[in-house]
Amino acid sequence: HRRFDYRPKTDPYCQARYTFCPTGSAIPLMKEEDVIEVYRLQAPVWEFKYGDLLGHLKIMHDAVGFRSSLTGKNYTMEWYELFQLGNCTFPHLRPGIDAPFWCNQGAACFYEGIDDAHWKENGTLVLVTTISGDMFNEMAQWVKYDNETGIYYETWTVQASPDKQSTVWFDSYECSKFILRTYQKLADLGAVFKKIQTNYTSIILFSGEPIYLGNETSIFGPLGNKTLAAAIRDFYSPFKPHQTVREFFVDLVRIIDRVILNHQFYFFYNLEYWLLPMKFPYLKIIYEEVPLPVGSKESFNV
Repeated sequence: HRRFDYRPKTDPYCQARYTFCPTGSAIPLMKEEDVIEVYRLQAPVWEFKYGDLLGHLKIMHDAVGFRSSLTGKNYTMEWYELFQLGNCTFPHLRPGIDAPFWCNQGAACFYEGIDDAHWKENGTLVLVTTISGDMFNEMAQWVKYDNETGIYYETWTVQASPDKQSTVWFDSYECSKFILRTYQKLADLGAVFKKIQTNYTSIILFSGEPIYLGNETSIFGPLGNKTLAAAIRDFYSPFKPHQTVREFFVDLVRIIDRVILNHQFYFFYNLEYWLLPMKFPYLKIIYEEVPLPVGSKESFNV
């Protein structure tokens, strides 16, 4: 996933149904002698609205919790879409604008408190490691860098087949990937993680080798490819970004239907368009184990 130099200003056209990070706060500076417990948090996506519905489908949202031994304060940190999932997955087709218009950004949110009931009831709240105040402060610096340079949310993982060793053409970039990066950073700083099983959700498309089509200018610009531009717009036309969860899943079924009929999926990744020659089983939602990290060799000499 490409890193960018800065986060672009959001277009006023992009409106969120729910405010992003409403109670967010700055990450505090911890005292170096503090001992901070680190918790793995996981619960079904959209649980606040739909209860455990998506828990049965194993579509989970991940976060990380911290507890300071010195102050007794708890904190939650997570990474999610600024304009909800539909906007990160599908573009808007705006009248008078030829190119599909993407309202797509994801970012970290840090706030005081851990909603114990939310994570425990249908999900997970488990201690994974303890770190020093210094390690926490270094992690906070890294979060700032990660947040300023990794700005686009990516719903799909694209790989060649369901086989474990299969080629991954494109990797997703969503809430769980941020948590995995955070854990890895802590491990590299010297954190030692407990030996517990940790599973994460992936939404996978299966495709032969992707075909590069170009960027917005080369396809939709004045010298663009009119036929290709029309095909991409047509592909995205049934999907609406501003929608309820139910509509999102109805659209997902529509996509699968189109994709299976035509074996094609127009894919937008790092500001470029690709054609995916889709193949069976086309799309799968999996919930699989990703082990907690082991630090790099030098971290044990800290």
